[in-house]
Amino acid sequence: MRLKSGIWVSAYLRRCAVEAVPAMVVRRGHADAGTIFIAVDRLDGTVQLYGPAPAGLDQIESERFWVPCFEGKAVSEETLNAYLERQADFDPDLWVIAVEDKQGRHFLGDALIAA
Repeated sequence: MRLKSGIWVSAYLRRCAVEAVPAMVVRRGHADAGTIFIAVDRLDGTVQLYGPAPAGLDQIESERFWVPCFEGKAVSEETLNAYLERQADFDPDLWVIAVEDKQGRHFLGDALIAA
């Protein structure tokens, strides 16, 4: 059984705080099973987005894995917002976490699957 979304988000926010990196929930989703997106603002006008790995991996059932969106490329905030709007139309229970880090750190470690 996978960790509930609300608990995972709280732990992720604490992880960012330990690194002294500002992070906040900009859209609160379903506490138990909402999809989570992480937007890393590089503070240069571009944002990198990380979303849930697609279904089909054995570990997905019990752990969260992530993939870079937009083929791993940084995009404008307008592009990001349009994408997240489409995702919210599909799944209104999604979470969005905004992280501000000039270095573009995402703090996902081994849970990030390369594009």
